[in-house]
Amino acid sequence: MYLPRHFEETRVEELHRIITEYPLGMLVVNGPNGLDANHLPFELDPDTGERGRLLAHVARANAVWKEVQNGDEVLVVFRAADAYISPNWYPSKHAFHRQVPTWNYQAVHVHGRIRIRDDERFLRGVVARLTRVHENRISSGGRPWKMTDSSKEYIDQMLEAIVGIQIDVQTMIGKSKLSQNKDERDRINAAEALRKRGERLISGAMLNTVDGKD
Repeated sequence: MYLPRHFEETRVEELHRIITEYPLGMLVVNGPNGLDANHLPFELDPDTGERGRLLAHVARANAVWKEVQNGDEVLVVFRAADAYISPNWYPSKHAFHRQVPTWNYQAVHVHGRIRIRDDERFLRGVVARLTRVHENRISSGGRPWKMTDSSKEYIDQMLEAIVGIQIDVQTMIGKSKLSQNKDERDRINAAEALRKRGERLISGAMLNTVDGKD
């Protein structure tokens, strides 16, 4: 990933926040048939291992778990909110006519080593935790769905149809491209333009950054 210094995101808490709030990661592997990418919801376990772990599961019918060996190096890409930035939103453009369009975004690349986990206890734990987290996010006073809402026989059947994935994190590379390279007035005005268009997440991130750091 191209990473100019003013866009480099080194704060571990911010990298973890992006992964936790935007957990649908793109798992990239280099298997016998070449590069392959799968989009999976991941759980971040930051306190296990030297640098944390990513946990997920795939359908047993998905060949990816057969195309890798335990210990293979893989890449998982997470991306937060993003938006097109128009030069017209920069006050300096109207004064000097020296601005061009760009795209703002936040992303985290996680490099690690994969391990296939085909055991029921691991799978049940991952599914239960993922379900609990995301059901709680969407339930506004209602009763969140939980695994015990279905029969044990049905859940057992569903668990037999999936395979677990564990990725031991080696490095996390983060990029927060939020107009830190622009004058403060240009950055704030562009963020306000996005907010008016309903792009509140990326707008908020731009407003909260100063010289690349909150």
